Amino acid sequence: MESLIGLVNRIQRACTALGDYGGGDNAFSSLWDALPSVAVVGGQVGDPLSLFGMVRKEIADETDRITGKTKQISPVPIHLSIYSPNVVNLTLIDLPGLTKVAVEGQSETIVEDIENMVRTYVGKPNCIILAVSPANQDIATSDAIKLAREVDPTGERTFGVLTKLDLMDKGTNALDVLEGRAYRLQHPWVGIVNRSQADINKNVDMIYARRKEREYFATSPDYGHLASKMGSEYLAKLLSKHLEQFIKARIPSITSLINKSIDELESELDHLGRPIAVDAGAQLYTILELCRAFDKIFKEHLDGGRPGGDRIYGVFDNQLPAALRKLPFDRYLSVQNVRKVVSEADGYQPHLIAPEQGYRRLIEGALNYFRGPAEASVDAVHFVLKELVRKSIGECQELKRFPSLQSTIAAASNEALEKFRDEGRKTVVRLVDMESSYLTVDFFRKLPQEMETPKGGKPEAAAAVDRYGEAHFRRIGSNVSSYVNMVSDTLRNTLPKAVVYCQVKEAKQSLLNYFYTQIGKKEGKALSELLDEDPALMERRMLCAKRLELYKKARDEIDSVAWVR
Repeated sequence: MESLIGLVNRIQRACTALGDYGGGDNAFSSLWDALPSVAVVGGQVGDPLSLFGMVRKEIADETDRITGKTKQISPVPIHLSIYSPNVVNLTLIDLPGLTKVAVEGQSETIVEDIENMVRTYVGKPNCIILAVSPANQDIATSDAIKLAREVDPTGERTFGVLTKLDLMDKGTNALDVLEGRAYRLQHPWVGIVNRSQADINKNVDMIYARRKEREYFATSPDYGHLASKMGSEYLAKLLSKHLEQFIKARIPSITSLINKSIDELESELDHLGRPIAVDAGAQLYTILELCRAFDKIFKEHLDGGRPGGDRIYGVFDNQLPAALRKLPFDRYLSVQNVRKVVSEADGYQPHLIAPEQGYRRLIEGALNYFRGPAEASVDAVHFVLKELVRKSIGECQELKRFPSLQSTIAAASNEALEKFRDEGRKTVVRLVDMESSYLTVDFFRKLPQEMETPKGGKPEAAAAVDRYGEAHFRRIGSNVSSYVNMVSDTLRNTLPKAVVYCQVKEAKQSLLNYFYTQIGKKEGKALSELLDEDPALMERRMLCAKRLELYKKARDEIDSVAWVR
């Protein structure tokens, strides 16, 4: 079974890949911060890279590429993975040594720059601090210990390391520090002896250097009693054990963070939509599904599930009655116009009893005024339906990926609405014409008789005078007005029915029917053009899918060692 530290190493590599695909992703940053690591502050613990001369050269070359051949520093990390059966599983962050002054070739802010860089790592609560101090200097002046104490005042994360024990003046030793009397830490101090610069120049291998280190502590009169707890090998095992405990305690929170990130990415992918298939059949199915999603939203607007459909009722309840009330019947049925129309209808022979032709002509002319409000109702409902189509397309999340398909559906819907409007106009005009084509006879049969016998006069003479007087024409106008009002009430009820039947009902049932017949005839290339996505959205989905894959890989890595939880 792989150790916990090896697991975290693999998760860290996954996080590095996430950084390449996620940009400034907060979840990625949080996951990276949650992973334990060991930061080396203040000096050099060992030189495990000496066995790999080419690797050392590549690191130096990469540093020169970033900073130039100067003594500048860069916050850009170099990631190096080493696999060997001779080393423990450990993740180290080798930070630059703290400095006091800028040397030639360095910027004046180098001291502050290095300290800020170091703080970005050691300030993280999941970072184990390896505070390295040379044994031949006073521990009270150690910059590494000072900085570690600032960011880790309890000392829970700090390990003290003393180097250069072999370079101390004769007669002196570092037992006060190593045994915790000079400066006590929660974890024991560890002393180590590294290769000298001469050894490094001679390419002395690490196996020989470690053997010499063991011999030094075993034979040292000062440190012999501490030999089992000194040296680079003991330090590595100590850190590995502590880091494993550290990781084990944080596995649940890391798992929770990964699962949360996976849920967020899957939700984002659902919002962006899954990749489109390449075969024509699947593309046609996708288009039809998108059309159905749009059609569902459009129907919800009409049925009240979404706002907008109530505006159609507003046309019938407010706009149509207001338009009917504004018709100029007062002017049309004035005494002067009634006399004119009746006289013209009589021709050269005046009417004998009741001017029936005059009545018919007045009614026919009055009913023609209803055409305007009837057609206006059709146009108003048409405008509302077009607006609902526009809103439905905008509210259909699935369609937002495909601008070309949006435009095509909008054009097909508006074309269908135009046909429904034409049919609606024909129907409402027919309703008005039907009222003109056959008058309601019972209405006129129930009218009171016009002829009355005046006091002290002859009935016939009085009737003859009355039929051509103002009162006679006023009564005709009043009778026609009553009939027109009756027709107006009828049309106020029947026109909405015609509009709903011809436009609203048809829009609900067959808005995209013609489009469906046409789309079924299209070839693969034409279908692909309709599903032509925004390139920015396609790139965003690709990055999101890659990040999701990497997060799932990290989760699987944890699940593979679930036994340690």
